[in-house]
Amino acid sequence: MEAGAKLRLDKWLWHARFFKTRSLAAAQVAGGAVRINGTPTQKRASNVGPGDVLTFSQGDHVRVIRIEAIGQRRGPAPEAQSLYTDLSPPQPKPKDRQPENPGFEGKGRPTKRDRRQLDLSKARHLE
Repeated sequence: MEAGAKLRLDKWLWHARFFKTRSLAAAQVAGGAVRINGTPTQKRASNVGPGDVLTFSQGDHVRVIRIEAIGQRRGPAPEAQSLYTDLSPPQPKPKDRQPENPGFEGKGRPTKRDRRQLDLSKARHLE
């Protein structure tokens, strides 16, 4: 496309693979969760072009993206990544957490013998 070309916001977000479908991208924009150059927008058909900065949330992470190019199609991931520069700070890596399941003393699932002892101790406790 030409240097001064513009593209619909929802279509660009879909081309750049931030959302799986164009409908999801349009819903995110319509919900007012996307900013263009710091200005909130709810219009799916807002035109964006190279140099614009988009701010939106994706999951629990806020993304700040500068548009570098307008794509002609929704291509493979490397092609999509060439359409923008990510300005957001790196996402913190999750701490090594144990899964939150009702484990047996933090060791996972109890054995049959342990389970019987638990049941007996609970029964005694309730008496």
